[in-house]
Amino acid sequence: LWYGGLVVLLQTSPESPAIYVLLTKLFRAQGPEELKNLALSLGVTEQEYQALLVYTAGLYANMGNYKSFGDTKFIPNLPKEKLRELVWKSTAFLQQPKEMETLWGICGDLMYSLDPKQQNLGLPDTGTTTYFSGNCTLEDAELTQKFLDSENISAYNTRLFKEEISKGKASYVVRLASVNTEDSPVEEEMASKLKCFEFDGSMFTVNRGDYAPFMNRVVKNLEHAKAFAANDNEEQMLEHYIRSFTLGSINAHKEGSRFWIKDKNPIVESYIGFIESYRDPFGSRGEFEGFVAVVNKAMSAKFAQLVASAERLLMELPWPKVFEKDTFLKPDFTSLDVLTFAGSGIPAGINIPNYDDIRQEDGFKNVSLGNVLAVAYTTEREKLTFLAEEDKDLYLKWKGPSFDVQVGLHELLGHGSGKLFVQDDSGAFNFDQKTVINPETGEKIQTWYNGNETWDSKFSTIASTYEECRAECVGLYLCFNKDVLKIFDLEGVDADDVIYVNWLNMVRAGLLGLEFYTPETQKWRQAHMQARFVILRVLLEAGEDLVTIRHTTGADGKPDAVITLDRAKMLSVGRPAIEKFLCRLQVFKSTADVQRGRAMYNGYSAVTDDEPYYFLKLRETVLLRKEARKMFVQANTRLEGGAVQLVQYEGNAGGLIQSFTERFPEDSEQVEKDLMELSQADAHFWNQTTS
Repeated sequence: LWYGGLVVLLQTSPESPAIYVLLTKLFRAQGPEELKNLALSLGVTEQEYQALLVYTAGLYANMGNYKSFGDTKFIPNLPKEKLRELVWKSTAFLQQPKEMETLWGICGDLMYSLDPKQQNLGLPDTGTTTYFSGNCTLEDAELTQKFLDSENISAYNTRLFKEEISKGKASYVVRLASVNTEDSPVEEEMASKLKCFEFDGSMFTVNRGDYAPFMNRVVKNLEHAKAFAANDNEEQMLEHYIRSFTLGSINAHKEGSRFWIKDKNPIVESYIGFIESYRDPFGSRGEFEGFVAVVNKAMSAKFAQLVASAERLLMELPWPKVFEKDTFLKPDFTSLDVLTFAGSGIPAGINIPNYDDIRQEDGFKNVSLGNVLAVAYTTEREKLTFLAEEDKDLYLKWKGPSFDVQVGLHELLGHGSGKLFVQDDSGAFNFDQKTVINPETGEKIQTWYNGNETWDSKFSTIASTYEECRAECVGLYLCFNKDVLKIFDLEGVDADDVIYVNWLNMVRAGLLGLEFYTPETQKWRQAHMQARFVILRVLLEAGEDLVTIRHTTGADGKPDAVITLDRAKMLSVGRPAIEKFLCRLQVFKSTADVQRGRAMYNGYSAVTDDEPYYFLKLRETVLLRKEARKMFVQANTRLEGGAVQLVQYEGNAGGLIQSFTERFPEDSEQVEKDLMELSQADAHFWNQTTS
């Protein structure tokens, strides 16, 4: 998993691999305490050295120098010259002076740069990304998606490189992640994809071998894992993952995912691949991630009861029955305690796989990551912002249980609901064209998905946030159901309090979401937080003072705000507003109505300083009072005398750093060499100097 997790460095920014290698060498040669003594002797202050620890821990936790939750760049909070001197006087520099100087030359300036285009992840005209070469535009991304759809090539495991224009034609290279490279024999299933194409006046070449050294390490470890498969489904799953990562085949990964879905109720759960598309500016390419976790049986039993109720609960959702899947394929839904999660961050819950066709035909799995929830969303009362004093104690008491309910509904019945209307390659429709009526227009269905089109490819840049919004709305809408609350041992006044806190948490989250909006580019940087702001806007639009926002002055004399929710109007005003909005979200999604869906969603996403809310002013208040996001220190495992040993670390920045410097004990130098060779081979695509 962790070998694959290093791929994320190559998917984030041009400088991330070099920063990772530089700091890893620095702290591997001298641990945090030893390096601290050197730093203080060189005139670095205690505060500045702590800032270096936090920066390094942040780099590891996000697998790059951009926040995984918010997509903004972070830089060290100590002067560049002091860090340079520390590097030059370090043991790592004494051991490898040429390598350390080269690394600093590659990343030293970029590590600190706050050039406008380097402040956020985004397409190259406004931000930084390594999913696309530095000369690509939104138009290039759109054209490439059309090409990929036409050839039935998934974008999940690809990157796009635009090369020189010759003879009036743009030339693009689509590179697949795989062990096999351009020099490998071409297998029959890949022969139709790995070649040159002319499409819409441009040339496209599809090749493979992206991240090859790391995909090779992943494959070798998956081969070892086969010996420990608990059943045939797990063995087949691993076989197909191996084939996928070896060949660069998303179809093989889909097959592996089908066997993963069939593997019901395992004690140890895992998943791996190019999964979430949140950080691709175009919304189609998957970031590598993998996890291993163990089942929490008590909470999983409650989720199993929720699954048993799912078909009945689906009938309560506010869209016509024909907009729901023909058959609900009951998934596994488990609460997991994460042992290892390799990637740019750890979510609270997951609904996977993300392949539309598998979700429609084979089903999916839901997981709630219990030990993540237990610590990630805890808040001390004195740090609890933007709530009325009378709400704070209730909020702190019931936030955890309300989140269990919301995550359960969000993952199972949010992401697990709804039908996509499709016309397949044979011309057959999966809905009745003659009788199905669009509730938005009162007319027959006019738009749908064709052949190889997917939800991500059609809705592209808003697909992730739109879908998160739909799932959050399902949770808000169904959390009033008393039978659902009973599953979680909530009845009477306690149940009512949980409903209230769930809604209160959502409107507060909508306000907090303003941190993740960039006024200069008028763009959102985080899918979930944009979704929660949209929901806040919907509930404010409902009127009748259901939700109020007041600008205030805090006890410290600085700007503050208070958001309130009228508990008495949640059923009469709030739920009908969510019902109407949720139905529209689903109808636009089902019918592939990108034009109406995008117009509605972007309208609610707009952040202005108009009366009466002054959202841009509120954003400044949110930034002033924001709480630091938690970072997770993850254990390592070691095999000693045939027994697995769990190696744990202190819950601080130094512990997180130590966990990474000890993560690859057998081949760390070769890992870092491979990482830099891959990074430097592509450096010219982002106008960087190759050393």
